[in-house]
Amino acid sequence: MAPENLTPVTEFILMGVSDRPELQIPLFFVFLVIYGLTVAGNLGIITLTSVDSQLQTPMYFFLRHLAIINLGDSTVIAPKMLVNLLASKKTISYYGCAAQLGGFLVFIVAEIFMLVVMAYDRYVAICNPLLYMVVVSPQICLLLVSLTYLYSLTTALTVTSCVFSVSYCSSNVINHFYCDNVPLLALSCSNTHIPETVVFTSAGINLLFSMIIVLISYFNIILAILRIRSSEGRQKAFSTCASHMMAVTVFYGTLLFMYLQPRSNHSLDTDKMASIFYTLVIPMLNPLIYSLRNKDVKDALKSFLNKACQSFKSM
Repeated sequence: MAPENLTPVTEFILMGVSDRPELQIPLFFVFLVIYGLTVAGNLGIITLTSVDSQLQTPMYFFLRHLAIINLGDSTVIAPKMLVNLLASKKTISYYGCAAQLGGFLVFIVAEIFMLVVMAYDRYVAICNPLLYMVVVSPQICLLLVSLTYLYSLTTALTVTSCVFSVSYCSSNVINHFYCDNVPLLALSCSNTHIPETVVFTSAGINLLFSMIIVLISYFNIILAILRIRSSEGRQKAFSTCASHMMAVTVFYGTLLFMYLQPRSNHSLDTDKMASIFYTLVIPMLNPLIYSLRNKDVKDALKSFLNKACQSFKSM
């Protein structure tokens, strides 16, 4: 190998969503709108669930943290992506790339397990309503959220350390719009067997374990709902789970599409499309899903806006 090819990489070039110059400006405005709606929607959920007295329940406590996670996930990716869409030099430093990968992994793993925690919360609410405030006490809520963040941070540090333990030299062009595991390892000039094993084992275990818990929770929830005699009771019970079921379906559907498609059809371009969905689109959709289908959130929003208008008029 030529000596110059052994020069360690100090920065990476992100190819972005598309390499067609005429699409850069339109894509910038599309993703700027998506990110703007994501920030507004998730900050709205965080604010409402913090200040409204009617939303001080375990379900909305978990929803607030899901909104924090969605906001973090999108913010790790979107600002750099937007800058690169306008920049002629689409680079990111070596350590900046490591930080972006680590941040992305923290929030994506946290989202997976926050959805699990929310499924457990709905299971207890529907299947054991009399014990709900005991089983899902404030202390238990805090413990579940803390464990979610701790596990996601540990996973992110482990996987990121493995990915950046290999050597990067010669090629530094990442065929993606952010620093992700698979396109990064494809650039390595050293043996990637161990980091690839760690990456895919971690992803597989997290996805499988979380899906099993969610499916078991909703299997029991559906059985409990079917045992309710009155149609009004069934409808009320189902409405408390509908938003979460929709969010879980969209999120896991995207991840399964990405990981379970045949290798012959698999490509980094397909990964890009799936990544856009779960890093940018889903964080924008979740506040809409939880607010448009939730009477308590809509009432809290109306009350908050009325108070804001009255305060503004009195100034």
